[in-house]
Amino acid sequence: MSSTPRRSTIIEVARLAGASKTSVSRYFGDERERLSPSLQTRIAQAAHTLGYQPNQMARGLKGGHSKLVGMLVADIRNPFSVAITHGVEQACRQYGYSLLVGNTDNDPEQERQHLALLSAYQVEGLVINAAGSPERQLHTVIHQGTPVVLLDREVNHVDAAVVGLDNHQAVDMALEHLTEQGYQAVLYVSETPEQSSTRQLRLMCFNQGAQQRALIHATLLLTPSDDTATLNALDTFIADHKQHNCAVLCANGNATLAITRLFQRLGLPLGKVGLMGIDELDWCCLVPPGITTLAQPTDDIGQTAIHCLMHQIAPHTTPMPTQLNFAPTLIKRGSTQP
Repeated sequence: MSSTPRRSTIIEVARLAGASKTSVSRYFGDERERLSPSLQTRIAQAAHTLGYQPNQMARGLKGGHSKLVGMLVADIRNPFSVAITHGVEQACRQYGYSLLVGNTDNDPEQERQHLALLSAYQVEGLVINAAGSPERQLHTVIHQGTPVVLLDREVNHVDAAVVGLDNHQAVDMALEHLTEQGYQAVLYVSETPEQSSTRQLRLMCFNQGAQQRALIHATLLLTPSDDTATLNALDTFIADHKQHNCAVLCANGNATLAITRLFQRLGLPLGKVGLMGIDELDWCCLVPPGITTLAQPTDDIGQTAIHCLMHQIAPHTTPMPTQLNFAPTLIKRGSTQP
């Protein structure tokens, strides 16, 4: 009967390297430079021979340097969340940190529980894509000395850097493109905006921008549990404005997917009825004749969030990024060619 291999210990590494336990601890901690090059080499060789890996959790609990960054995303199923997490993880690795990710599933109660859990793990910083308004919890975290950076969404009364898309510019670019293409009536489709400052801002920018351009415009909020209501609202908007060139602008990737399905159910020809989405998705180029999108620089956004965090963790060694709001890239396809 096989047994689970036993983890080697720091004492065994010290014995094999002919060093003290303190020296080995310094080697795997923040004081490696205090050891002579030859001693560092002996410890490294001993650790490699024994397959030794330091217990980072135990080190964090003892010394307060867990080398962990916590991240909460509002919806891990959203392609935007996946793409942003990739950028965050890349930057964490660059700084020698590991990433703990929690999915709140757009549930404020889960968000509170995850924040408490990450605090228990003594993460050195938090990147938060808020699902609700966790003001009290974030105030507690910040008061305890843990740096916080907000991703994509603001939280009222929380003084923290917010890194994300330039939503004013994004909506303006979308409306400018649709206007240039000759569309006169635009339906804006969004998930419910109550729990997301980003959705609220994009909706406000849409209404202002459409009015400035004298566009016929309306808003449709998705009802996930009732596709029929959304289908009827879409059909009615197009029927009511059949004397105009109509287009649909989707506020994010989830809305783009939902509306694309409804276009297919209604047999609406893409282009004749315009379709455009904020967020580039892998499949947008595969639906003939291709769906026009505004692509977010998700890697840049995620990496910048970590750069901001590291500036707070080690402000004298890491400069604060100068750009926190990023412009999208317009990807023109056949869905906005009338």
